[in-house]
Amino acid sequence: MKLAADPAGIARAAEILRGGGLVALPTETVYGLAARADSAVAIAAIYRAKGRPEFNPLIVHVASLDQAEQLARFDARARDLARRFWPGPLTLVLPLRDSATIAPAVTAGLPTIALRWPAHPLMQAVLRETGAPLAAPSANRSGSVSPTAAEHVLVSFGPDAPAVLDGGTCERGLESTIVAVRDNGWQLLRPGPIPESAVAAVLGDAMAVTSGRVEAPGQLARHYSPGKPLRLDAPAAHDDEFLIGFAEVAGDCSLSDSGDLAEAAARLYACLHEAARSNRGRIAVAPIPHEGIGAAINDRLRRAAA
Repeated sequence: MKLAADPAGIARAAEILRGGGLVALPTETVYGLAARADSAVAIAAIYRAKGRPEFNPLIVHVASLDQAEQLARFDARARDLARRFWPGPLTLVLPLRDSATIAPAVTAGLPTIALRWPAHPLMQAVLRETGAPLAAPSANRSGSVSPTAAEHVLVSFGPDAPAVLDGGTCERGLESTIVAVRDNGWQLLRPGPIPESAVAAVLGDAMAVTSGRVEAPGQLARHYSPGKPLRLDAPAAHDDEFLIGFAEVAGDCSLSDSGDLAEAAARLYACLHEAARSNRGRIAVAPIPHEGIGAAINDRLRRAAA
């Protein structure tokens, strides 16, 4: 069921969420499968719907920095990042407050919580109307291609699809950058629309050593799978391949004819969905530069090809 992007649709989405149900909501990154973060029953419904590994934490979406500070302990560095990049596509992994009323499964038993204040006006309106933080992983079956349009959500879940608030195509098209702020530095846990260099400009260089734990979404080695073998850095397609092009490499679907990496990020999952639906058994992807947001695009492609 699609809900219109109007006051009635927003009100209905909030009503479902307050009652413990699931709603797929648009953000500037991808569509999220939202549920109340303070309800163990609602969070369990997310895990069942997605078939998601229970050790994989969920991002909690908030309506303000004040609401975020009720859930996590912010130091000066975390506040600097929030004031610079929120609302927007940055997720912060911070120490969980003892007083936070969050379902334990949201954090997968970790002493940290992943928080984001999204920029999409529809998501913000639903957060305000619901009156509670919302856990919202990508609105697709776990491990498969993330949704950047309402139709992607409906196809992924089939007859079991939740209500979807239809906000059109997501502007960024790539999941948020995830940064963990540690006592002794910071780490990039997932590249995304905000490049590592932009975070380093605020906090200085990142720590060289990672924890090795799955502390946030998108850290599994295999993720974002289109369900077909995927070959990277392909200058041309083989006979049985659907070619995703970029710049001068023309394809069956092009990420960006002009070589614009922001456009490529926004179109990545749409092209993967199209390739998955094609009658060709394999997928090839043109070379993508690794600088800036290209690093995040290549991260998703490597995991999709694993």
